[in-house]
Amino acid sequence: MACLNFAGILCVQKKTLIEIMKRLSAYWLCQLGGWSGYILVNTFFYFTIRTKPSPYFFQSLFLDVAVGITITHIMRTFIIKTNLLNYDIRRQIVYMFLTTIFFALIYAFLITWADQSLKWESDLMKEYTFWNKLLRASFGFSLFLLIWNFIYFTYHYVEKARKEQLDKIRLESLVKELELKTIKSHINPHFIFNALNSIRALVDENPERARTAITELSNILRSSMQAEKLETASLERELSIVKDYLELEHIRFEDRLRIEFDIDEDTLDQLVPPMMLQTLVENAIKHGISKKVNGGLIKIISDFRDDHYELIVQNTGSLETDFSSEGFGIASTHNRLALLYGGKANFAIKNKNGDMVEAKVTFPLLNL
Repeated sequence: MACLNFAGILCVQKKTLIEIMKRLSAYWLCQLGGWSGYILVNTFFYFTIRTKPSPYFFQSLFLDVAVGITITHIMRTFIIKTNLLNYDIRRQIVYMFLTTIFFALIYAFLITWADQSLKWESDLMKEYTFWNKLLRASFGFSLFLLIWNFIYFTYHYVEKARKEQLDKIRLESLVKELELKTIKSHINPHFIFNALNSIRALVDENPERARTAITELSNILRSSMQAEKLETASLERELSIVKDYLELEHIRFEDRLRIEFDIDEDTLDQLVPPMMLQTLVENAIKHGISKKVNGGLIKIISDFRDDHYELIVQNTGSLETDFSSEGFGIASTHNRLALLYGGKANFAIKNKNGDMVEAKVTFPLLNL
């Protein structure tokens, strides 16, 4: 029975240890593993190659480890807070060395001061002045922290490269999905029925306009099929597609659809996700204009504001409470901006001035 109880206790302790290990982050596992290795290596050399005993060896060693864990953790916090990992690789290397030297000096000062105050120094070290001891300790700790930083920066550099590769794959998949969804939305019976009915009505009374409408419909379908090949496209190209779409819709809505453009010509070369503007305008027609008996206004604004670029679609109507979560278009806009710009671009949709809805996309001033 005693054996069974002992085995049961061991089993419980093993499960508890496993649970603790699972809860620890990879960073803390590496910290504990690395500093444990530091203790083992120093202990091994102490017992194998020492010339004479050091009375305070283990006290000094565990002090080194305690201060080392604290300093490296503070150093890691400093690296994260100052976004050093987001710099280009050359600047990362420079800052890695500067950070190493700075924290090695702090590390050396604390250890040297503590050893001297607690009188844990060896007889040999007592012969040196405080500043000589600090200089010697700084050199040793610099090498140690340099290795620590090299591992830390390399790990995050590899992780960042892996994440960028995964994001690229996800973006390609999303663009493919967007193309299929866009084609589906354009070739659905409702859209084709409305477009062809509008064109048919023009065949006799305005053949020239009917031919133009067929060209506009062809341009939209062709652009949808080409969306897969592009990650970004110029605003000028996207405006051309949207104008074709709005011309087709104008045939259906006639005077109920009013269109305004407020485009800064300097923004025409700005790169945007393909078909994104088209998606926002379609949503404005579907959820705004088509629900108004008297129709309304669609206004597209493109301009530079301070240190960013804004693309805005405004339409007559009011925002429904669950609109932000409705449909593929809104979700795809959020996802594509996140993947392309890594959180530096924003998308928001809100009511404006009581009878207008505004969808605004804010881009950083950079080209992909």
